[in-house]
Amino acid sequence: MQQPMAGVRVLEVAQFTFVPAAGAVLADWGAEVIKVEHAELGDGQRGLTNVLGVEAISAGSSFSPIFDGPNRGKRSIGLALEKPEAREVLHELIRQSDVFLTNYLPRTREKLGIDVEDVRKINPDIIYVRGSGFGGRGPEATKGGYDMTSFWARGGSGAGATLPDAERLTPLPAGGYGDNLGGLTIAGGVAAALYARSTTGETSVIDVSLLGVGAWATQFTVNLALMAGQVPPRPPVPRHGSARNPLVGNYKTADDRWLVFSMLQPGRYWPGFCAAVGRGYLLEDERFATVEKLMDNAPAAAEIVAQIISTMTFDAVADVLDTIDGQWAAVQDSWGVANDVSLRANGMIVTVEDAEGVSRELVANPVQFDETPPALRRGPQFAEHTDEVLRELGISDERLIELKIARAIT
Repeated sequence: MQQPMAGVRVLEVAQFTFVPAAGAVLADWGAEVIKVEHAELGDGQRGLTNVLGVEAISAGSSFSPIFDGPNRGKRSIGLALEKPEAREVLHELIRQSDVFLTNYLPRTREKLGIDVEDVRKINPDIIYVRGSGFGGRGPEATKGGYDMTSFWARGGSGAGATLPDAERLTPLPAGGYGDNLGGLTIAGGVAAALYARSTTGETSVIDVSLLGVGAWATQFTVNLALMAGQVPPRPPVPRHGSARNPLVGNYKTADDRWLVFSMLQPGRYWPGFCAAVGRGYLLEDERFATVEKLMDNAPAAAEIVAQIISTMTFDAVADVLDTIDGQWAAVQDSWGVANDVSLRANGMIVTVEDAEGVSRELVANPVQFDETPPALRRGPQFAEHTDEVLRELGISDERLIELKIARAIT
């Protein structure tokens, strides 16, 4: 299996999901990722034992999907960066690294001596990456943010997912939703910067904000707003189908499963659909006799489609739709995604062995090389590799003891 990042060392001084998710992707691609955690407190993500009302740690185990997901494949060391002795260790790690990842706020970076200028004094060739809520410049450069605020609320997704007459804002569909997209974005930026460094000798400072990722995700609508000079109108959404196409929209089966149709060319797909569901006579209906008439009478056609689908089970509808051209999909919950036939066939759900030796599964990052799933390694235990990594730096056991007595390392 090709590991394009093999030989690249990444130093991560970050916590929670945004930015650590980038480290996980880079580790999947073969990079050596060393995660720096506070010597006593560790990554704040480790303290999240219950998320959205769900237990986040497997009973009787150390396995935590919300931690292992964005931290798999890394080595963890515990450093108290507020102590001079720990900074000596950090500086040696910086000297030996290709990439520095952080999502700490400016005042914290300055306090700990890990801002761009501090790191570049030690290693001028290092690629420096800042993940932020609202960007590295402007009036909110010092303001923190999570994906719920910077990505979902400010980036347009929350408003776009909420119907005009709703009594509450539609919440994030999953924890870490924008964080994981942001992490993948950072990983792509790191790959580009490494390529540029190898071809030009020039290094980069990379900035990725959750707000920027959110705006990129909603750019279709944002760009229309820019063109119009205002919020684009939101035409009322029909109960079934769309205003001009009965084969675009959401339909519910007799066993309460949802389907999404996205057959964008009604004239092309309508005859096949009608024949497949045993309603060929609809092709003779004057209301739907031509493409133009079908589009003009789409709401009426959609009501007929809805009635047909509502009398069939999901399996029955799926069997029918599988016989025709046209794009459709089942609406899946998290368990459905975990067992999706195509994700499984393409190695996008990957086995990993946890610290207790139990076989677990995690979602792989969506980039695959040479049709080969990544070989995942579990996330590290807190400060698990401190002694190992420091010995690799040439630090003696006697010095390790001194650093521990000074509470500079775990």
